[in-house]
Parts: sequence; C-alpha cells; structure tokens
Amino acid sequence: MTQNTKPLCTGGRGRLLATSVLVAAGLTLSACGANTSAGTGTDSTMPADTGAPATVTFMEAMSSGAQKTALAKMTKDFMDKNPNIKVELQDQPDYGTLQTKINAQTAAGTPPTIAQVYGSWADEFATSEVIVPLDDYVAKSDQYQSFFAGIKKDMKLADGKTWMWPFNKSVVVQYYNPAMVPAAPKTWDEFAATAKTASTGNTVALSIDPGSSSGPAGGTALFEILAESMGEPVFAADGTPQFTKDGAAKAMDYLVRMKKEGSLVLGTNYPGQAALGGGTGAFDVSTVASYPFNLKAVGDKFKLGVAALPSGPKGAANQLAGTNIALFAKSSDAEKAAAWKYMQFLTSPEEMAYWSATTGYLPVSKDAMDQPAFKDYAAKTPFVTDATNQLDAATPLPRSPGSTKPPVPWPKPSKPP
Repeated sequence: MTQNTKPLCTGGRGRLLATSVLVAAGLTLSACGANTSAGTGTDSTMPADTGAPATVTFMEAMSSGAQKTALAKMTKDFMDKNPNIKVELQDQPDYGTLQTKINAQTAAGTPPTIAQVYGSWADEFATSEVIVPLDDYVAKSDQYQSFFAGIKKDMKLADGKTWMWPFNKSVVVQYYNPAMVPAAPKTWDEFAATAKTASTGNTVALSIDPGSSSGPAGGTALFEILAESMGEPVFAADGTPQFTKDGAAKAMDYLVRMKKEGSLVLGTNYPGQAALGGGTGAFDVSTVASYPFNLKAVGDKFKLGVAALPSGPKGAANQLAGTNIALFAKSSDAEKAAAWKYMQFLTSPEEMAYWSATTGYLPVSKDAMDQPAFKDYAAKTPFVTDATNQLDAATPLPRSPGSTKPPVPWPKPSKPP
C-alpha cells in the first residue's frame, strides 16, 4: 500500500552519504544530516500590522486527503476573520517537488511569502539570506511559552537564532498486532525478544526501509533513535559524526542481530505498514502521522495496537518529524505582517487541536491539549496523549552540513520600500 504521508526526515546529502558508508556493511541504513552553521539573514525586525491589504502565498505539500481538507478549512476561516488578507495555498504533490519549486522560484527572485521547510532547507536559505530570522517575532508572540521544549529547539538553527515557526509535527511510535504481541514492549531488549518469538512461518516481525544515498526512510530514524537510547546520538549537537561511539555501534549490532535471528527484513515503500496489514508482520515503527494509513491497511482484521517506543539503557529517545514554516525576506512589510498573523493562527490552540484531530499530526503547544477537539480525539485514540507529551523530549531532525554556498545562485533580497 502506498502511503501519501511525507518522508520521515530529510537531511543533507553529504551527511547522508557519510552515514551510508558507515552502515553499508550492516543494513545499508543511512542517516539524516546535521546542521553546523547558518547565515546572518536579513532584517529580523517585525513590521507593524497596519491592516493594509496583502496577499500571502504559502507553498506547501499538504496536497491530499485530510491534510489538504484541513488546511483549506483553516485558511478559509482565517481569511473570513481577516478580510484584508488573502492566502493562496500553492500545494505540491510531495516534499521533493516542494523543495525543487521553492529553490527554482527563489533563484528566479520570486519566492513565496512563506513555505513549509525542513531544517536542512532552512539552513541553506539562512546561509543565503533569503529567509527572515524570527527572534523579534517570537519575542512578541503569546503562544511561544506554551510550545513543547522539543518544538522550541526545532525552531532554531545552530547559530541559536529562530528561523522557523512550527507546523506539522509528529514523533515515532510502535504499531503492533495484539495477536502476535500480547503487550507492547517497554524496553528495546523486550522488543527484540518479542520480535524473535513472533517471527514464525511466513511472519517476520519487523520490516523497515533502510533508506539509501538518495534519501532517508523509516529505518534511518529507527537507527538514530536506537543509537541515542543506547548511548550517544549519531551526530553531536554541532554536527560532528559520532559513528564510532557506543550509541551507533550498539544500534547497528542490535539491528544486525535481529536480522540474523529472522525477526527483521528490509523493504521499500512503507514495508512495515504493508506487512502489518497483510498479517506477515507483528510491528511497524513509524510516525503518528501514519496512524490513519495503518488503520486502513489493517482494516477489520484486528484492533491495531499503538504504544510509545521502548526505552534503552540511556532512557527513552524519539525523533521529531515533520516540517516548519519559513518567512521569505523578499516579501514586503505588509506581506510579512499578514504572513505572521496567519502563521500564528495556524498554531493557535483551537486550530492546532482541530489540525491534530483531523490529520493525526501532533499539536505543538500544551494549551492545545485542553481544547475540546483534542480531548475528544484523545479519548478515541489514547496513545496520542503520550505521543504529544513526548514532544518535550523529542530530538529535532538533524540539519544539513554547514555549507557556506547555496545550492543555487539565489539573488540577495533588497529591503522592501
């Protein structure tokens, strides 16, 4: 079954290739890159909201299903409340196309007002000074203090500045078949033992896509999560590779052992989801955004089990997936003010609660958990409360390497009159 959620993580190609070399001898896992630098950007002073008419172009990849419907409704509601602002949604079919389109329009000098971005993209845009640092904006926001700690970290680049505003966020969970897994494992040792027991006949407990040099996948995130829960992260906070430390070594040994025991198999195109739905897998390890797709794959065969990830010797670890929103510097002051108003509307507690209940993504603020829409959703899907609380400890996706050159010759924006 092909799932139209987006890649779990997207990182820099140099870092991705480096990790691919490391793990090729084991499982051909690859890892996302990590950020080491960011540019100085342009004027970060938040313009005054004069109420002048403005059009905001939002380039995004919420192009199908509940994601498209929910974003369209939220945008219409915003425009109804702000008749002087028009928001044009420019949806792209996937994140790869989105990145290509943003790069092309930015190189041509016609970037969107705002766009969904991964941290690795934001690093390049910041270096090229084509997006706006948001520290002054955030300082005046009444929402920021309610954001989860992991969300706050995810908004920044390595220079310590805030370059992004949160949007569609998720963490990784374990999905399982209760007939094969009587109780969700609490530790990774229990997970391996349960997977070994469940792997009989045509059943291989866990299927993962290890990713490749052309892009990461779910297996990439699993490897990085295992490393952090067993020792150290694959990449240090400053982007330094830690391939030879205990974390990466123990994570690789763990996966190799599972494969040798016949409880792990490699595949592509959401293999865990397909195996779980087809009755040939006991687990799927993927993000909470996969929940509706796993439900559809399973159908009425069994009641889908969902639980938080197991813990390792160093405790629980998780990875914060999804994108943020960046504000492009070429926009006029009126467009920036209108875009900022829209960005804050999307993350307001009421809208985040609706967004989460409709799409399966997690709310970025604690206040959203008190909203009726989220409470109703959590009552029907209890795991979502624990998953949301993990946003405090979840690690932001690694950024791209600290390249000082943009991937395309972007023109520097001139200050709007």
